[in-house]
Amino acid sequence: MDSSDWSKWNKYIAHPDIQLGNHQSVLDHLLGVSALTAKLATKIGFAEQGQLIGLLHDFGKYSTEFQEYMRKIIAEQTGANPDNDEGSSKSLKGKIDHSSAGAQWVFNTLCPYLGKLQQQNPNLVQYGFAVVQALCMCIASHHSGLIDSLSESENVFANRIKKSDELTHQNECIKNADPELLLQAQSLASFEFILESSQHLKGMFDKFALSAIEHDYYLGMFTKMLFSCLIDADRIDSADFEQPSNKIERFKQPDWAFACDKIETFIAELKRENPIDHIRAEISDNCFQRAQDEAGIYSLTVPTGGGKTYASLRFALHHAKKHNLDRIIYIIPFTSIIEQNANAIREVLGVTNTDEWVLEHHSSLEPEQQTWRSKLACENWDKPIVLTTMVQFLESMFASGTRGSRRMHQLSNAVLVFDEIQTLPIRCVHLFNNTINYLTRFCNTTALMCTATQPLLNQLPEQVKPFGELQLPLENELTPNIDKLYQQLERVSLKNLTKKDGWDETEIAELVQQQLSVVQSCLVIVNTKAWAKTLFQTLQNQIADETKIFHLSTGMCSAHRKQILDEVRARLESEQATLCISTQLIEAGVDVDFGCVIRFVAGLDSIAQAAGRCNRNGKQKKGHVYVLNPAQENVGMLEDIKTGIAATKRIFTDFTDEDLLKPETMNRYFKYYFYERHKEMVYPAKQGQNILSLLSNNEYIGPLRKNNPFVLNQSFMTAAKQFKAIDAPVHSVIVPFNEEAKSIITQLCALDKRFDAANYRSLLKAAQKYSVNIFPNVWQKLIDQQAVYPIAQDEAVFYLSEEFYSQDFGLSLEVSGELEFHGI
Repeated sequence: MDSSDWSKWNKYIAHPDIQLGNHQSVLDHLLGVSALTAKLATKIGFAEQGQLIGLLHDFGKYSTEFQEYMRKIIAEQTGANPDNDEGSSKSLKGKIDHSSAGAQWVFNTLCPYLGKLQQQNPNLVQYGFAVVQALCMCIASHHSGLIDSLSESENVFANRIKKSDELTHQNECIKNADPELLLQAQSLASFEFILESSQHLKGMFDKFALSAIEHDYYLGMFTKMLFSCLIDADRIDSADFEQPSNKIERFKQPDWAFACDKIETFIAELKRENPIDHIRAEISDNCFQRAQDEAGIYSLTVPTGGGKTYASLRFALHHAKKHNLDRIIYIIPFTSIIEQNANAIREVLGVTNTDEWVLEHHSSLEPEQQTWRSKLACENWDKPIVLTTMVQFLESMFASGTRGSRRMHQLSNAVLVFDEIQTLPIRCVHLFNNTINYLTRFCNTTALMCTATQPLLNQLPEQVKPFGELQLPLENELTPNIDKLYQQLERVSLKNLTKKDGWDETEIAELVQQQLSVVQSCLVIVNTKAWAKTLFQTLQNQIADETKIFHLSTGMCSAHRKQILDEVRARLESEQATLCISTQLIEAGVDVDFGCVIRFVAGLDSIAQAAGRCNRNGKQKKGHVYVLNPAQENVGMLEDIKTGIAATKRIFTDFTDEDLLKPETMNRYFKYYFYERHKEMVYPAKQGQNILSLLSNNEYIGPLRKNNPFVLNQSFMTAAKQFKAIDAPVHSVIVPFNEEAKSIITQLCALDKRFDAANYRSLLKAAQKYSVNIFPNVWQKLIDQQAVYPIAQDEAVFYLSEEFYSQDFGLSLEVSGELEFHGI
């Protein structure tokens, strides 16, 4: 293409349209992203700041070098990703930096005003500097993930700002930029802009007595929330350029009045056939009344089986209506109960198209290294009611890259319902507390902590309080009289059967059979997949013919587990003999009602949750829960379970069996547990550092921090790369559980290279319930056995060969059947 052809375009191109030639101009893209970022950042109180970073995030695309890249993409018809800082055209190798020029423009334009700010009000200067730095970092980071301000070896931010014009093309971009764009940028980037920004930021923080760590962590949160607004706005504008029909679906305000009417009708029609139903109704009514309270942090402490799903939904819907919020987000510990809770919500709403209301996001299928197509397909939690996992929530808050970051701003102007909050990883306590405190203090967010076994996040050991304690006032408990409620809902007796040498496999099997001879159903909950498989295989050949045995573990995809749980519930309802061997995934929130529960010893909170699966609906006068210790159990790598067992053993010494499930006993347990592990709450990282420090004052960084002329010291990217919500990074794989799963795999493998973003997104969404998360050691073994395959050469989404999936145990390292399906 010669220069005369180039001149016909008469515009600088941000995104090419290979098919029709209707290319998106840089000006259109920047104006579009600017408006969207401002809209999103309004929720966090920084609309103009969002407007400015949106306006300049792709300023570097005005360079001749980048436009030459566009020409090559169009000429080659490659469909390459124009937003990749790595040149991906066959004719162009190396990097084209289009994200530094805008950051340099902001820095060079705003920094001179800081001297005037120093003269007017010296107390504002650090906040003015923080604003400038945060805006620049958002722009510079919008394709890489939020960069470090300081790393261990360099001042990353300073070096980025000082990057040579030969590489960033800032001066050329200023010459080439549309006058309209520069006029708007210059109008925004004024002294008044800096003055008002710094006053606002300082005024926010001054309302609270913050420790040094909290103060600096909040500066980081301010940066991360702005970054999230920019990332989502950029992805939305790009996606809407690809699929213009998407625009009409954006930013619809939920009709909370409609939803509130629906839940009130639903609650009114619930049958109240026994005393437990009346207690559940009382709990629900308390939540309804307290929904009119101010935004903040609340707790809902309800014994298992107390109806907290509907009670918390009732609170959330009426609270969202009262405060005109954008969405409700349920954060749930296990994928196994997301679908259960989602179906309960759909039943309440009773609408034909519940997809307009409810989004389930419980998969790690989105690849860590995103391709252009997966960026467009990525979910951004833009629905009135979102259900996700604690892992997804934590990864969105703290993990690397831009995938999760784009969702973070959705946590503002929202109700966050944390179901089974006791499952929060201990090392994430301070990160979680500080994040929730920020959201509820500054982002018009309400957080509700739900559980039968409330961890003491607001009553931490004295020595760690300055690192971040949850600001949950005692009067914000939605259950008026917890002790009385626990007495009313006491439906089981718990017996400690642990012994010095432990229980062997034969003894456990005998106890199970003995209980099955007394009651029709028994649930055995173990700590490891190995024990679940062993007991299942042992008892499979010993139990009576009329008893059906089931196995549950996270080796199964959620659709598989749902199928099993549906059958288990049906058998329990019709009082058929039923035995279930499960890992702990069943004990938090899964609605089942067994006649007897046997629990391997674990943390007292886990034991109490397990007890909630016994006599749940009060059909017996008292159900029986037995706690035993296996003779041999490999929990060496399972630190939470190991420490929980130690704290439980202390409780067994301090209290009688009759007192083990009382609230005061649980409080004592958590004090033991938290005291034992309080040093872990900062999230220990490499070389003696910790992630809390990396995201706040970065005190371990050394001389670089001491000599840093800038306000933000955080190592955002370093922290993100070291953060994992669970103990090891996991890979997600789509498994061929049934014909639908096989069809999804086949369709994903057959996607045309030109790519249909909407179809890809739809297929990935459908594949969520057929995915299994795998630890690295298992992943490597599957790779070695050629058991997993990518859906395409350039994609990081994988599927499993059929012979490695068992209908009894789920994903298996052993071939479980004949090869029938290749997925291609």
